[in-house]
Amino acid sequence: MSLKKRLKAIVIIAALAGLVFGVAKYGNQNDTASELPIFTESKETVYLWYTDEVLTSYLSGAAVTYNETHDVRIVPVLTSGLEYLESINQASLTEEVPDMFILTHDSLEKAYLAGLAEEIQPTGGLVLEDAYMETGLEAATYKDKIIGYPFYFETSSLLYNKTYLEDMAKKQLEAEADLQAAQEAEKELEENGPDAAGDADEGMPDLPVTGEGAETAELTEEQKQKIEQKMQEMLPATIEDIKAVADNYDAPDEVEVIFKWDVTDIFYNYFFIGDAINVGGETGWDISQIDIYNQNAIENMRAYNELNAFFSIDTGEIDYEKVIDEFVAGKIVFTMATTDVVTKLEQAKEDGLLTFEYGITQTPDIDEERKARSLSVTNCVVINGYGENREAANDFAGFLTSEYNNILYARTGKVSSAKGVDYGYEALQEFAKEYEDSISLPKMIETSNFWVLLEATFASVWDGADANTSLQELSEQIMKQVTGREYEEQYIQEKPEPEETENIQETSSDS
Repeated sequence: MSLKKRLKAIVIIAALAGLVFGVAKYGNQNDTASELPIFTESKETVYLWYTDEVLTSYLSGAAVTYNETHDVRIVPVLTSGLEYLESINQASLTEEVPDMFILTHDSLEKAYLAGLAEEIQPTGGLVLEDAYMETGLEAATYKDKIIGYPFYFETSSLLYNKTYLEDMAKKQLEAEADLQAAQEAEKELEENGPDAAGDADEGMPDLPVTGEGAETAELTEEQKQKIEQKMQEMLPATIEDIKAVADNYDAPDEVEVIFKWDVTDIFYNYFFIGDAINVGGETGWDISQIDIYNQNAIENMRAYNELNAFFSIDTGEIDYEKVIDEFVAGKIVFTMATTDVVTKLEQAKEDGLLTFEYGITQTPDIDEERKARSLSVTNCVVINGYGENREAANDFAGFLTSEYNNILYARTGKVSSAKGVDYGYEALQEFAKEYEDSISLPKMIETSNFWVLLEATFASVWDGADANTSLQELSEQIMKQVTGREYEEQYIQEKPEPEETENIQETSSDS
C-alpha cells in the first residue's frame, strides 16, 4: 500500500469508526467523554483530539492515570480525519475547544499559520533535548520553534531472515576453517615431511557447525561468539553487498528471491535518494533549501533502476502485505519494512507460521561512496493556539509523550519518539536507531504534494524512464510551486562511467 493510500486509509478508518462506534466529532463530544470515569464538575476539562481509533484505549488509560493526580479532566475525542484541521478550526469557535490534538508533523506549518499550533511550553522541568530523539524534535520544529511534542514515529529499515544468515555464517566459518587446515597441512608437509601432516587438523572447529551432526551437536560459547561475529560481518552494509549475496548464496529450496520490497511505495524507496536531495533542510520548513536535481541524486536513481533488471520485481503484482507474507513463508532473505512489521511477525510466531528468527538492521547504503537515508513521519501532540487551557494541555502533552510511553507499542503498535524507551523487542530498538538517522517529510505547504510526485518519479524510473530527465522534471515542478512561476533546471551532463573515462584516456594517448 502506498504512503498516500495508507494515509487515506487511516482517515477513512477513523471516519468509519466515528460512525460505527458513535465516538464524537466536535459537535457530539459527550459520547466520548461519557466513556471515562465521572469527574466532579469543578475540574477544568481539557480536550485532546485524535483520528486513529487504535489509540482510543491507550489515550483513555493515560487520561485516567493523569486525572488521578491532577486537578484537571482530560477528555480524548476520536474524530474524523477528513478535513481534520478544518474541523479543529471550526470547533475552536465553540465552547468545547480542542485544547490539543495529534497531528503528523508534515501538517504543522499549515496548523501554525492558521493559529492552531503554537510554540510548546514544557512544564515540570521537562527538558526537550533530554526527553525526545533529535529527529522527533526536528520534525516538530517550524521556523526554529518547536510547535509539537514528538509522540510516535514511522520509518523503514532492512528486515532479514536471521536463521538464513546464521546458516551462511556457519558455512563461511567452516569453509575458512577448512582452508586454514589445508594451509597448515601444506606448511607442515613442507617443514616436517609426510609423517607430521596428520596433526594439522587441530585448527578445525571443536564441533561441526553445518553438515552431519550439526543439528544435534551443542555449540561451545566460543563457537557461538564466532558465529555471531561472522553474522554481523555478513550483514549487508550496501546494496552492492546484497547483490553479492544474490550472486553467491546457495539458498535453501524455499527461497525464491534474495531481496524483494514494495517498489511502489515511497516509504520503502526513499532511502535511495534521501541523502542526495534536500527539501526544506533538516527541519523541513526552510523554503530556501531545495536541491532535488543533482549529480548524486541522478546516480542513485540510476542504481535504483538497475535493480529492476537484477531482481525483476513486477510493480503490477507487488504490495507490502504480500511481501511480508512471502517473508514469513521463508521465500525472501532481505526486504524493506516499516515498524508495523514487528507486530505482524510476532503474531505469526504465536500462530506457528513463522518458523525462523528475524532481525532488523540499518538500511544499506547504495555503495561505499553513496549513502542512504530513510524517510520518517512523526506524529506530534500540538497545543491549540485558541485553547483556553494551554498550560494544562502542555503539562498533559509532556506527560503523555515523555512519561506514559513504555506501554505505547504493546497497546497500540506505535513506536515512541522519546529517548530511553524499552520497546520490548530488539527489532524496535533497531528501528529507533534508523529513525535517529532518517530525514522527515518536509512540512512546507508549497511542497505538500512532494511525496506523491516523488513516488510517481520512482515508479517511472523503475519502469525504465531516464533518471536524469525524471528528476529534472520533478525539480522543475516543485520549484514552480515554490516560486509561483515557470522554472527551468539546467540539464546536468552526467559523469562518464569509469571504463568510459579509461577508454577516452587511452584514445587520447594513442593519438
